[in-house]
This record gives sequence, structure tokens and C-alpha cells, in this order.
Amino acid sequence: MINQYDILETIRMIQDECLDIRTITMGISLLDCIDPDIDKACKKVYDKITLKAKDLVKTGEQIEKELGIPIINKRISVTPIAMISAACNCSPVPFAKAMDEAAKAVGVNLIGGYTALVQKGFSDGDLELINSIPEALATTERVCSSVNIGSTKAGINLDACKVMGRIVKECAEKTVDNDCFGAAKLVVFCNSVEDNPFMAGAYHGVGEPDCMINVGVSGPGVVRAALKKYPDADITKISDVIKTISYKITRIGQLVGQRASERLGVPFGIVDLSLAPTPAVGDSVAHILEEMGLERCGTHGTTACLALLNDAVKKGGVMACSRIGGLSGAFIPVSEDAGMIDAAEAGTLCLDKLEAMTAVCSVGLDMICVPGDTTAETIAAIIADEAAIGMVNTKTTAVRVIPAIGKKVGESLDWGGLFGKGPVMPLHTESSAKFINRGGQIPAPLHSLKN
Repeated sequence: MINQYDILETIRMIQDECLDIRTITMGISLLDCIDPDIDKACKKVYDKITLKAKDLVKTGEQIEKELGIPIINKRISVTPIAMISAACNCSPVPFAKAMDEAAKAVGVNLIGGYTALVQKGFSDGDLELINSIPEALATTERVCSSVNIGSTKAGINLDACKVMGRIVKECAEKTVDNDCFGAAKLVVFCNSVEDNPFMAGAYHGVGEPDCMINVGVSGPGVVRAALKKYPDADITKISDVIKTISYKITRIGQLVGQRASERLGVPFGIVDLSLAPTPAVGDSVAHILEEMGLERCGTHGTTACLALLNDAVKKGGVMACSRIGGLSGAFIPVSEDAGMIDAAEAGTLCLDKLEAMTAVCSVGLDMICVPGDTTAETIAAIIADEAAIGMVNTKTTAVRVIPAIGKKVGESLDWGGLFGKGPVMPLHTESSAKFINRGGQIPAPLHSLKN
């Protein structure tokens, strides 16, 4: 039963502790839009997106008013465009422009799915799409892109890592006048998932329904506020507190998802449990770790604290919702987390420590600015390292790094809003070029043979 205390607690979470729904994301299949004539195909894409999502933003705003719960983003994900554009045998950039126009027409802030899945090799359509990513992201406002280069079952496509190192650099160079923002809309995955509601990596998998709603929750500020009440508790108690508060956050996410599903007349997919921080003061995963007893995020003990947080969030959330999916854990995007920004600027948080942290939390090296003169081979090696963590641990990992063209360590890129501010972080200067240029496929680990 919901009692007066529960109602007042939820109001307090929203008003004082930055509780919100990070996103409701409508996934739309475009498989029925395939056509060898690119103009016809793009028109089909635009028409289907605008038909299915015409009421998405309005419905989200209605639910916000009724429940008093902020829904920060309304977004769309679509079938990987490499699958749709392959029949056209030409540059798929017009598909990105059709997606962008459709996103503007229905009022969503981002649309994902300019995507290729190349964990085991390239088709001609995959290569066409990947090579077009810099132009597509530079000439559109709301389109996000992703490429999956590895999986536990397939291993890691080192040739794809090499290509993506170049593509990330080109994305930054083509948008240098906009603080290299193109690279912030591109993520490189290992073990990508089909029902992820979060950008920039969202796409609508081929195993999903024709149209569905997925929800991504947020709430680092709520978790931190709960821990403040137990300054001297042992770590077992801390875990229990996080589980309890995660349960409450997830119940709100399920309520929003069910209402949106009913009103839009499409199936409800999943709630993604990931604690997604924002640059807002008090809404930081790093500050949760510091509340556990670390003087600064990044110091010794950080990985252990993050592992506990990730585990407790999942245990609490699973009990609260019938459909859990997406990435589900704790995000550590540097530029989008005020505590991570502070730790990086202080030098406590370095790339090597972030890489270790990604072994025990959601996703990976996210929204990290690196020096503008970083080579494509170094970026490729960073992608390969992170993919190896995902492949061996049977988890989703990703890399979203932004080469800060013309800037060096100590400077920063500032996009404002949700994307925040990124301090340029130092990298190792020794070359990885010979390793990357070997190419080939890193074999899947032995436990990939489970069946």
C-alpha cells in the first residue's frame, strides 16, 4: 500500500534530490522501409517515424504534469541504418538527414540508430555507413551513431577498431567549430544490446516489436541523499540502503513506462536501471562513491565502491519491475557528472582508473575528452582495450571519446546542458600503432562456447 510517507518521500526526491526520468525512448522498426531507390526509402523512413512518434512528446509532457515527475528527454531509436541502406548501394547520409528531419518534426531531442554491427566482419553496406558517419553527424543536429565491433561470442574485430579510431578523429575534426561535438554523438560498442534507451548508443534491434517504449531512469542524487543519513554504517548496511532506494526509483520508471505504453498504443519494453548522472550539482555518481568514504573519486577503493553500487542498484531494481533491460547499472560519463569532472581536473581520476572502473559498472569510457593530437591508432587501441573488458566479462562496454582538436591537457570542451563540460585528460604517449595495424580478429574467449 502507498502511504503518506511514501508520497512525501517521492515529492522530496523530485524537488530536492534531482530525481527524474532520464528518457522515454520509442523504438521503431524500419525493416519495412527498405527500398533500392534511396529517395523512396528515405521518404518511407521519415513517414514511419513521424507517424509512430507523432504523440510521443505530447504524451510524455502529459505524464509529467499528472505525476509531477520530470521526464527530461523524449527520444527515438530505429533499426540499424546499415541494414536499411544496404539495398541502395550508395552513401547513406540521406538516411541521417531523413532521421534528423523526422526527429525535428515530432520534437524529440535525439534519434539513434545510425548504426552498423560489425563484430565479425563488414558487409559493403556496413562500410558505406561507417565511412559516412563523420559527414552524417556533422550535417545533422539530432542524429546519434553507434558501431558494435566485438562480442563475447564473436571476439573483437581489430580491423573495425582501426577504422573506428579514424572515424572518431574525423568526427571531431568535422565539428571543430562546435567543440568537436560530432564525436560526442558516436559510441563504439562491444556486446551492444537491442533495447538500450540511452543515447548515443540506442538502436532498435531486429528482435524487437515493430514499435515499443523503453524507459531510462536517473537518480544519483537520491542515492547520495539516502546514504547521507548513515554516515557511520558498515558497508553491508550501505548496500541495503542503495537496494531500497533503487527499488523506489525503478517503481517510478515502470509507472511512467506503463502509462506511456497504454496511451501511445505500443508495447512497453523495459526499464533501464542505470543511474545516469547529469552535470547538475548533487546528481553525481562520483559523489555517491565519495559518500561511501572516499576523499575523492578515483582514489584507491573507487572500483570496490562502484562494484557495490552497481550490484545493489540491480538487486533493488529487479524486484521493482517486471521488465529490466538495456544496460542497467551505474554510468560514469566524465563530462556529464560534476564529481567526475572535479576528480579529473584534480588529477585523481585518470584514464587507467576509469578503465578499471568500467569492469564493474555500466558501459565504459564515456564522454572523455582527449588531446587533439591523439592519433587514430591510439583511439583504436583504447577501443580495443575496452572491448576486451566487455568480451571477457560478458558485459556491454563502450567508448565515447572526443578528441579536442587544437586543445591539450588542462584545457576543456564545454557543450553545456546534458552533455556538460569535459576536461582534456592525458593519455600514454607510447605508440600502439603496430598492434592496431596487424588487423584480424581477436578470438572469442573459451567461455563463449557455452550453449
